[in-house]
Amino acid sequence: MANLTHVEGKKKGDILLYALSTCVWCKKTKSLLDKLGVDYYYVYADLLDENENKELKVEIRKWNPKCSFPTIVINSKECIIGFDEDKIRKELS
Repeated sequence: MANLTHVEGKKKGDILLYALSTCVWCKKTKSLLDKLGVDYYYVYADLLDENENKELKVEIRKWNPKCSFPTIVINSKECIIGFDEDKIRKELS
């Protein structure tokens, strides 16, 4: 997938954050991942061009049918929808 930004940290699996650059909950999620010091990738859906955005939404809907943000996918197995600090900490600590 294009336009992924990598944040280096402790390897806790393959973590992918789908977010919006203007979303306060997405910013809180990203901030929590930074605070936990984990290695992850993220993409801001709203900063993609129209075609990339459509492709991304197809991918997100596989995990989150409502296509809401933030959506975190862990190891292509687990999905956390929304800012759920307890669940994020549990999965990544």
